[in-house]
Amino acid sequence: MSRRGYAVRTGVLVVVAALAAACGSPGKPVDPAPVSNAAWPQPAHVGGPDSTAGGGADTSCNPLASLAPSGTSIPSGSTMAKIKERGKLIAGVDQTTYLFGFRNPTTGNLEGFDIDMVNQIAKAIFGSADGHVQFRAIPSSQRENVLKDHQVDVVVRTYSITCDRRKVVQFSSVYYKAGQRILVTKESPVRKLTDLTGKRVCAAKKSTSLAKIATDPAKPVPVSVDNWSDCLVMLQQGQVEAVSTDDTILAGMAAQDPTLQVVGDQFTEENYGIGVPKDNEDMVKYVNAVLDQVRGNGAWQDSYHKWVESSLGPASPPSPQYQ
Repeated sequence: MSRRGYAVRTGVLVVVAALAAACGSPGKPVDPAPVSNAAWPQPAHVGGPDSTAGGGADTSCNPLASLAPSGTSIPSGSTMAKIKERGKLIAGVDQTTYLFGFRNPTTGNLEGFDIDMVNQIAKAIFGSADGHVQFRAIPSSQRENVLKDHQVDVVVRTYSITCDRRKVVQFSSVYYKAGQRILVTKESPVRKLTDLTGKRVCAAKKSTSLAKIATDPAKPVPVSVDNWSDCLVMLQQGQVEAVSTDDTILAGMAAQDPTLQVVGDQFTEENYGIGVPKDNEDMVKYVNAVLDQVRGNGAWQDSYHKWVESSLGPASPPSPQYQ
C-alpha cells in the first residue's frame, strides 16, 4: 500500500472512531416523570377560622330596630335627590349566589331576589329601574368597606344585621329572614354540626356563618373563601366535607347541582337588611318606606314565589321594627 493510500485509510478510521466516541453508549434510559393524582386547584383565597366574623358576638343593641320611614318624597338636597341627579342608583350586590344575586348566563343580566329589591328602590326614585341601576359585584368581605368609602349607595347582598356591623354602617328594616344549615353530598351521613367534628366546613370570610363554624362546640374545621361559589366548587371536588351558611344560599347551590342536598334544622337566625352608609340616615328612612310598600303591594311575595318558594317553601315578608 502506498503512503497516500495508507494515509487516506488511516484518516477514515480516525473519523469513524471520533464519530463513535461522540455518539457514545446509549446508557441507561431516563425514567419518565412520575405520575400521580394532581391536586384540585383551589380558589385564590383559602383561609381559616374567624371567630369574630360578621360581629355575631356583640348583643349590646337591638340590631333589628331601624329608623322609622318618612315617605317616598325626595326633598331637595337629600341623598336621594343627589342619586336622582346622578341618574343611577349604585348598588353593591352578589353575582355568584343563585336565586338571590347571580348573572344569567343567557342574558348576562343580574337576577334574583336581592336584585329585585334593588330594582324596587330604583323604581321609587326614578319611576323605573330600567337604565337607572349601576350594579357593583362585591365579595361578602367588602360589604362594610364599600359603604364606609361611599363607593355605593346601598348594599343588598344577603347581608345579616348585627350590632358590630351597625357600629360602622346603617341598616334598613329586615326584609328577609334566613337560617344557617348544612349542604352536603347526597351520599353523606352528615345531618348536623356535631357530625362534622374535625371535618373541613366551608364558609365565606367575614360572614356570620364562618363565625358560627369557628366557635361551635362541635369543633368543625373552618375553611374560608372569598365567595360562596368557591365553597360550592370545593365541596364538589371533595376538598371540604360540607358548606354551612344561610339556607337561602345553600338552596341555590343545591338547585345548581342535583347531587347535593341541604340537611338539618336551622341553627341560627339571619335577618337580612339593606346596608347604607352610616351618615345617610335620610336614605335609610327612604329605603324603609320603599320596603313597607314592597311588603304591602305584593312585590315581595311575587319575587319570593319566583325565586325561592320552590326550594324553601312558602313564606311571608318579615314585620319591620323601628326605633
